[in-house]
Amino acid sequence: MAPKLSIDSRPTWPRRAIVTAGMPYGNKNLHFGHVGGVFIPADFYARFLRDRIGRENVLFVSGTDCYGSPIMESYRKLHDEQGYERCIADYVEANHDRQAATLAGYEVEPDFFGGSALEPAVHVHEQMTDEIILRLKERGVLEKRATKQFYDPKAGQFLNGRQVIGRCPIQGCKSEKAYADECDLGHQFEPEELIAPKSALTGETPELRPVDNIYFDLPAYLDFLKRYTRGLEGDETVRPVVVKTLEEWLNPPQLYIQNKFREAFDAIEGQLPPHTVTEPEGNKSSFTVTFPSWRERDAAHEVLGAAGVRFRSGKALVPFRITGNISWGVPVTDECGCAGLTCWVWPESLWAPISFTRTALGADEAAGAHRWSTDDWRAWWCDPDAHVYQFIGQDNIYFYGIAQTAMWEALGWNMQQSTLVANYHVLYMGKKASSSSKTPPPPASELLDHYSAEQLRAHFLSLGLGEKPVSFSPKAYDTRETGKNPDGTALLARDDMRVIDPVLKEGTLLTGVFNRLARSCFYGVAEKEGDPSAVRTGCIPAGAATPEVAEAAEQAVLAFEQAMWRTELHRALGVCDAYLRAANKRWSDASKAAKAVQKEDQAAGDALMHQALVDAFLELRVATVLMHGIVPAGCELICEYFGIAPETFFSWEHLLDPMDAFVGSLGEEPGAHRVKTLPPRFDFFSF
Repeated sequence: MAPKLSIDSRPTWPRRAIVTAGMPYGNKNLHFGHVGGVFIPADFYARFLRDRIGRENVLFVSGTDCYGSPIMESYRKLHDEQGYERCIADYVEANHDRQAATLAGYEVEPDFFGGSALEPAVHVHEQMTDEIILRLKERGVLEKRATKQFYDPKAGQFLNGRQVIGRCPIQGCKSEKAYADECDLGHQFEPEELIAPKSALTGETPELRPVDNIYFDLPAYLDFLKRYTRGLEGDETVRPVVVKTLEEWLNPPQLYIQNKFREAFDAIEGQLPPHTVTEPEGNKSSFTVTFPSWRERDAAHEVLGAAGVRFRSGKALVPFRITGNISWGVPVTDECGCAGLTCWVWPESLWAPISFTRTALGADEAAGAHRWSTDDWRAWWCDPDAHVYQFIGQDNIYFYGIAQTAMWEALGWNMQQSTLVANYHVLYMGKKASSSSKTPPPPASELLDHYSAEQLRAHFLSLGLGEKPVSFSPKAYDTRETGKNPDGTALLARDDMRVIDPVLKEGTLLTGVFNRLARSCFYGVAEKEGDPSAVRTGCIPAGAATPEVAEAAEQAVLAFEQAMWRTELHRALGVCDAYLRAANKRWSDASKAAKAVQKEDQAAGDALMHQALVDAFLELRVATVLMHGIVPAGCELICEYFGIAPETFFSWEHLLDPMDAFVGSLGEEPGAHRVKTLPPRFDFFSF
């Protein structure tokens, strides 16, 4: 049995909160993993915070990541190979519109979902980019470096990041899909480290030529990041995967060299910058060379390469590139120290949520509310009374946890460090989802042809992605077990009742338990012609809940709140599941007992039924508020039949109050608040 929770131990929430969801690239519609692993959890949390601290105190912002080489390369292929005639901005906007429509289909409701290159955010984002870059320059943490970029002599042009394909050089990484300076798993490296580079334009091996760019001095913040990471270790609100990943990047710069190159290494070791060698332990196939800083490590690359010594790099801090020379990007002011450059997509995507916040606040001002203006963004990102919760995939922890954390510190604006809510991958049929696999995953929008949004929301939230990767195996697509129809289409789970669809597991809670409790309450108090029973008044019954019911409601609220504070969203859903099932059983037992007594003593039975309904209404109200962020449409329908305004019903201000006190807060006498009449055979959650 779980220990009893005390009201005195409730967590403290910020006065204002920003919730963000990692931005999808503007070259495609949403992957189901992005929806299920990032947007639905973020939406759940944002809805909870709106209820908990007030809707006016929460901003849920996200948008399309419009710039960068992935979009340029996708657009180039579409334009050159398929005859697409519109411009790249139109291409991105069309994908943005599809993404927004998909999110709406899943009942995801950001306060602002924009695009970094689209109105109304585009010019705000350009201004934000200038302000941050100039501030970093003013703080002395930017430097111009001549670094090497891939050039394809056959094509006669420099290649953007996605026009170079090779293998990741980072030790321990098995990615075969690496680009100019990062792999598809988020590892960063220098272009000259990429293994077996090939030009995506010609298939030739490209050359490396020097170009000037602006870099943020990330290694200068190593000690700060070490202290910051140590401070996260005991923080219950930070997921272990975040701390573990941050620690991996705080090692000294190292190279790993296979033992078969030892003789060649020994021959040129004297030419290397200062370093130490660690011999291999046990059966390890490589030895380790450690350098004082990234500068010595990078200087060793050329010496080792000339001697034919192959190596892999360890994870370590290196200067974080701010600019690039691709045309499709946010223009960077020449005052940064280089002319004619654009901002690299990753840094500007880190402050894009601030741009979206400013845009949303500006819309508030333009609408005549005059509560906030564009310049008030610091009240949300810099004020100690505010907090930012950023929902991301595990591959992006380096950018949000290392690069962003250091840059926020470097700005000197009192930027509040975010809580990173990082999820592991949502696998597909037990494997990492890939559009090139034999069983490509369905687009997120297509899943809605087979399941309701609320079924999918509840299922994705149940997976516990904060703890480990979990497979998403919808039987509507699982031909491994259900086979195919005669026409070759996938056999749906409903066509083969022997197969249990895991996506429908949480649906039974909604349709079989939650639905029943709600129907029992509203039908239980419905007025019935010719029935003199005092129970059937059409109103929420007056009276105090039994101590057992009041205690269960309080414990459920406290346990749910604790789970949300720790961002353990699957545990919050588990609290609701257990509470609803127990409440439904209490109603079933109490109503049966009341009916049995009514046969012998109508008045005594009516009193028992009245008490059962008093208890059930309290439990239904509590459950509906807790489940609101999980299955919003059904909960808002229940609220409608309570006949109470949503901003009042879902507020936590009176959530622990008895129903009589709650009704009193509406200005009504207990027993006088009339509910909306429920039609026959009504379902709040129908699939």
